[in-house]
Amino acid sequence: MSWEKSRVADGSELRALISGQKSAWDAFVRRYAGLLMAAVRGLVREGAEAEDLVQEVFVRLCKDDFRLLKTYDASRAGLSTWLTIVARSTARDAQRRHRPPSTAIDDVPEMLLAVSDVHHEPLKLPKDLLSPRQQLVLDAAL
Repeated sequence: MSWEKSRVADGSELRALISGQKSAWDAFVRRYAGLLMAAVRGLVREGAEAEDLVQEVFVRLCKDDFRLLKTYDASRAGLSTWLTIVARSTARDAQRRHRPPSTAIDDVPEMLLAVSDVHHEPLKLPKDLLSPRQQLVLDAAL
């Protein structure tokens, strides 16, 4: 099937999907589940997680009276490309949701940030290496 013919088929397929035809959804899932699985597989660790993400993509497409599916524009991208983008976005959203929250440095008790006392021997520098001002700064730091 040529590219242009597949775009026409995609358009009629989309109308059937949006109208909620079960046979159209069954065919759609069979046709694109493998593509969606391949799109998310590299972003997750486990196969079960990838399967859950593929399911989430299909749910997102149906949610709110097919709102996301209705945004597909065949003049901008092929359906396969668009679905791949939706799948990868879904996977990234899931990663963000499951990422442990980072703690702001201001929320960490100061005691945990303290550096233990470390005793260093004083620097032994040649007598006239530093200017008087540099020597003063060094002495204040020690």
